[in-house]
Amino acid sequence: MDPVTRATFRAGRGIVGNADQGGRRQVTLIDRQHWDRVMDDLGDYVDPAARRANLLVGGLSLADSRGMILRVGDCRLRLNGETRPCERMDEARPGLRHALAPPWRGGAYGEVLDDGEIELGAPVEWAESKE
Repeated sequence: MDPVTRATFRAGRGIVGNADQGGRRQVTLIDRQHWDRVMDDLGDYVDPAARRANLLVGGLSLADSRGMILRVGDCRLRLNGETRPCERMDEARPGLRHALAPPWRGGAYGEVLDDGEIELGAPVEWAESKE
């Protein structure tokens, strides 16, 4: 995972240059508030890039967001489910996988609905409720 300050989204595909293209898991996201709680539980700091998610979002909770539409800048993402932590988390920091195990702490995944660019600090808000 290479941190960037700008990314290009393609509807139905995902993030340009990302390995995962198409399908229901085009983008992965983690919630800043949940990440901070995980760090408190661990009593340590781990760079959020270790979670291997595409976006770190703040100011809203991703919990129970399946079926909801999230707007990031001018782009919309349909969140399809919860991302469960894998064994690679413990490679980054022993105990990280367990700390991410409670519901929705590992983040969410979804599909890109609009072409566009986003940049670091782009506004994030719920665009639509569950359908």
